[in-house]
Amino acid sequence: MRVAVLADVHANLPALEAVLADVEAHGADRIVLLGDIAGGPMPAETLDVLAGLGERATWVHGNGERELVDAFDGKPGEGRNAADAATCAALIEQRHRDLMAGLPMTVTLDVDGLGPTLFCHATPRRDDEFVLVDSPISRWNTVLEGVDAGLVVCGHTHMPFDRLAAGRRVVNPGSVGMNYGPAGAYWALLGDGAVQLRRTAYDAGAAAERIAAGRHPQAGWWAEHYVTRPYGDADALEAFAEFTGD
Repeated sequence: MRVAVLADVHANLPALEAVLADVEAHGADRIVLLGDIAGGPMPAETLDVLAGLGERATWVHGNGERELVDAFDGKPGEGRNAADAATCAALIEQRHRDLMAGLPMTVTLDVDGLGPTLFCHATPRRDDEFVLVDSPISRWNTVLEGVDAGLVVCGHTHMPFDRLAAGRRVVNPGSVGMNYGPAGAYWALLGDGAVQLRRTAYDAGAAAERIAAGRHPQAGWWAEHYVTRPYGDADALEAFAEFTGD
């Protein structure tokens, strides 16, 4: 089994379409969706495309799914993502909400040549926990306590890496739709004993125009900040350090 891992799509449909075409070209048997799928400018359209993958796709939930479902259900949101969740909730229908409700926080699959592999959005214990490529081993030991799998694949921080952490291998595929660093849509391909961190190029200008023409009230701003002029990795790491305590 060869597994394509797509994290943090953030409703950037043009980026997702480019990655899915690349996934097909590389012959992936299964697609794992690592959460934070629909929090962005084209949530309904993005969920419809991914629903069309059927049983080939394995979904785990991120903080984005939890927050979006809560907003759709009318539960008062808390924290820095509440307003964004409410905006996106107004753009989806019941069928979209039901796709995201009740998803597992972790999934373990046996990947060819890599063995049991645990997939999660942020960490195996929380969907909103920040752990970074340069986090110390002590923190990795804490967030991975009780994990038996030798390979853990997580998203949430939008930056790709592949590192050892106290004997475990931890991989982040980066973000499909909201990358930090060089332009492109990031994902990973696992199988045949290898982990490939991949970047798919797509037309950022055309994507930004398509996104800006959508129904999201901040679509133009979103496209400018996350498609045509994405933040750099150094800026993101500095911002995330506030949440890690490292």
